[in-house]
Amino acid sequence: MRPPEFWRADASGRDAALTLRAVLTPVSWLYAFAAAQRQHTTTPRNAPVPVICVGNFTVGGAGKTPVSRALRAKLGPSAHTLSRGYGGRIEGPLRVTPDMDVREVGDEPLLHARDGGAWIARDRFAGATAAAQAGARAIIMDDGFQNPTLAKDLSIVVVDSEYGVGNGQVLPAGPLRERLSDGLARADAIVLLGPETEPHDWLSGFRKPILHARLEPAGIVPDAKLIAFAGLARPEKFFDTLALLGAKVAEAVPFGDHHFYSEDDLGVLAQMAEEREATLITTEKDAARLSPEWRARVAVLPVVARFTEDAALDDLLAPIRSRMNPPHG
Repeated sequence: MRPPEFWRADASGRDAALTLRAVLTPVSWLYAFAAAQRQHTTTPRNAPVPVICVGNFTVGGAGKTPVSRALRAKLGPSAHTLSRGYGGRIEGPLRVTPDMDVREVGDEPLLHARDGGAWIARDRFAGATAAAQAGARAIIMDDGFQNPTLAKDLSIVVVDSEYGVGNGQVLPAGPLRERLSDGLARADAIVLLGPETEPHDWLSGFRKPILHARLEPAGIVPDAKLIAFAGLARPEKFFDTLALLGAKVAEAVPFGDHHFYSEDDLGVLAQMAEEREATLITTEKDAARLSPEWRARVAVLPVVARFTEDAALDDLLAPIRSRMNPPHG
């Protein structure tokens, strides 16, 4: 699903959808109340090892997965990732390997599995316990900030620096999963991911660490005409990245977030590329949703999260790292 325009902070007053937002506001009050009640009435369970949650305030992609992968690179192979396995059929707990079917486990776990230990579990506590029993000394949970069932030792919230928190309203009147004040109260740090922007008013009272990071390409763009396609919450971010790299994009084709590409979809894209004498290119996350045959026909541009304040990130992770070290003697 693409986020509706009236969720944006800069939605025009002439936008007819603003009327719909007003109609949906009472529903959002109920959603916010239910979210708060869940937090207040659920007793979190502690995993055998420290848990870092990388979440967001809003629905849709803010960059949790590349940030999670960057944290894992910092903490080393004994840090395993845990995710719900969105889009997959298996409930888990299950250890994911890179060769598994995306329709069974989801796309993001397949990316994590390329880095090392990766798990999916609808029951987050059960997943964290299974990972610890398999040798994990820390858990990096990709998403789950609003899930109160598993206690978190460190909650890092990723925010798209340009989109922010949208219009600041809760679903369905806005993109927030809960009241912003409730989320800020539980967050231990904020990562603003993307270009440097003017200070956000909604962060003016936040007194905990605010870090900055950017997504940088980790591959080479083909020197050819390109047909770019992406199924992300905001696919235009991928297209903008290609433009900044000077890529020769003949056509940019957006799909919905976590879109599973049918043979018809890919056939149309391939025909488009043939007619324009172009190469197909997509994201690493989208490539995980392609069959091996199609993956061999599509160029991929992976990205990594680079932190501006690397020392500040090390300081944030230091208590977790100290608990990961095996006891002496």
